Amino acid sequence: MSKLVPVPSGSMVPERDAGKHPILECVDLGITFGGLKAVEDFNIMIGPTEISGLIGPNGAGKTTVFNLLTKVYQPTRGTILLDGRDTHGMNTMQVSRAGIARTFQNIRLFNNLSVEDNVKVAMDANMKYSMWSGIFRLPRYWQEERSARERALELLSLFSMEKLAGVKAGSLPYGAQRRLEIVRALATHPSLLLLDEPAAGMNPSETAELMENIRKVRDTLQIAILLIEHDMNLVMNICEGICVLNFGRIIAKGTPAEIQSNPAVIEAYLGKQG
Repeated sequence: MSKLVPVPSGSMVPERDAGKHPILECVDLGITFGGLKAVEDFNIMIGPTEISGLIGPNGAGKTTVFNLLTKVYQPTRGTILLDGRDTHGMNTMQVSRAGIARTFQNIRLFNNLSVEDNVKVAMDANMKYSMWSGIFRLPRYWQEERSARERALELLSLFSMEKLAGVKAGSLPYGAQRRLEIVRALATHPSLLLLDEPAAGMNPSETAELMENIRKVRDTLQIAILLIEHDMNLVMNICEGICVLNFGRIIAKGTPAEIQSNPAVIEAYLGKQG
């Protein structure tokens, strides 16, 4: 795990990402719902190969941040820069094509489709054959289909799931469905992967396997990963930088060791002691 080093903006990024353009930079990001400030003054910088964590008590605003990054919600104020590009005015599809992919707390697979087809569905936006090629099954169609199958199997192999390609997604065990959802997100060729509670419902063995898979994804694809997670063992063992949110505001940022010993974080999770 790379140590964090300061950059000119005053943020911290992994040492290997120093001198590189951050993949994500949020500046004074916020959103208000009917007078309620759900997220306020959210500032974060993520290096291009960083595994970062966003944690906080229930209701802290973590999923709202993900919804802002993916334009499910449009920010009331602030700026989101994706690889230096301002995403202002983009919609959800445009942000996805620009390089952000996400998973959700609740699994959203096509249960009646095969594992392979679930992954290939996510590739549709990158398919390069025309409507007529698809209708008449012209050579360009078959060429793209072969490429999509090869890419799907390649991604599934990251999670040792290639032998399950023909199995219906709905028949997979819970942990495998979680892994498939991550594979499907990767099929959009993201530069930033957002994981919303990827270990939810997993047993300790599955969580340990997930931890290794997340590292493998980062190392193999050289992408950044931002995860929301309540399993502190996973967060502290895999994240290089951690941001703590409470009542929509950042109360702490730092390394796992710094976050674990931060009094404001301890109070947010446990309440005032004594």
